[in-house]
Amino acid sequence: MNWTETFATSWHAIRTHTLRSLLTVLGILVGIAAVVVTVGLGLGTQQDVSAQITSLGSNLLIVSPGSSTTTGGVRGGFGSAATLTVSDAQALDSSVTAPDVQSVAPEKDSPLALQAGTTNWTTTVTATTTAWPKVRSRTLQVGTFFTQAQYDQNAHVVVLGSTTADELFGTSAVVGQSVTISGTQFQIIGVLAAAGSSSATNLDDLAVIPMTTAANTVMGGTGSDNVSTIYVKAASDTVLSAADQEITATLLNLHAITTAANADFTVSSQAALVSTATAIYQTLTVLLTGVAALSLLVGGIGVMNIMLVSVTERTREIGLRKALGAPPGAIRRQFLVEAAILGLGGGILGVIVGVVATWILPALIGTSVIASVPTIILALVVAVAIGLIFGVYPAARAARLTPIDALRSE
Repeated sequence: MNWTETFATSWHAIRTHTLRSLLTVLGILVGIAAVVVTVGLGLGTQQDVSAQITSLGSNLLIVSPGSSTTTGGVRGGFGSAATLTVSDAQALDSSVTAPDVQSVAPEKDSPLALQAGTTNWTTTVTATTTAWPKVRSRTLQVGTFFTQAQYDQNAHVVVLGSTTADELFGTSAVVGQSVTISGTQFQIIGVLAAAGSSSATNLDDLAVIPMTTAANTVMGGTGSDNVSTIYVKAASDTVLSAADQEITATLLNLHAITTAANADFTVSSQAALVSTATAIYQTLTVLLTGVAALSLLVGGIGVMNIMLVSVTERTREIGLRKALGAPPGAIRRQFLVEAAILGLGGGILGVIVGVVATWILPALIGTSVIASVPTIILALVVAVAIGLIFGVYPAARAARLTPIDALRSE
């Protein structure tokens, strides 16, 4: 019996019991579909997170304050101390101390209440400098950002995020109107273009005001010179490491700290955030793929069970073929081909279900799901391999039957 006849005979045997064959491949179908969707979800989420982070600029460095310790000995996390100041930001913006730094934007954030008429909304008020849009890669939907003259004159002007504008006025067409922040009236001069969200933070729910104005009004008092974060934009991706070193050396010198291990600040980059997020989602993808692999194992056991039933039902057929001269290898090959077809069938159906799911899920869960071609090819190979592996024992059992025993079985 040649390969063509083997495939024809195997296909006929499978079609003879269509319902049973479909139920057999169901386990493999579920497993393959789960693998395709799981890997696609991991890749899609990783892509979304990377896009969100890199949208801020691949050459962005973030300087955060160190940790604080209370009088009772309780230590806060990184960023809880007030160790960074406007003077630090000005020093980093010098081409003498940090030649590889392009621009610097210090931020001081505080949750404050905004009021427009009878409507109020609590949002993050960010006090910063005129370099903020360039450093944070933000654009204006309408209006303008505050100028250096307005910054120097402590002007009471504010730029709202699109979400904040909608919550207060129900529209983004608010340039020229006024809003009250903690009892102080500010004129709206612009609305930022939507930027989405980063982790648990809504980047569109904020109000940006000049740092000089904040120090004299809504964020004045003790520590008015302190900042929450200093965002630094390196001249290019290639000098990111050099800029990091210049920032560290400058701040250590300003803070009179002799060793980097005792630094009261931390410097992180977008690349580090992307790497961390990637590692997390890769781990989750591997874990979920392992769970999906259990379905493939169950599907493989189902293939073995059905093939054993098939060998028992076709004992007489096997005996007749052997009596007519069919060698054990031909019998073994036929049952292995049947098992491989079942595995391939389950794999193809599973891939179809998985790919369709990658098209539907993004609209339901709001996260990208990528149908990976290498994953699909690997899934089909695994499906066929499962069919062959779990079909070996039934095929070997069929090949070992002696003609006389097979013929007298009925």
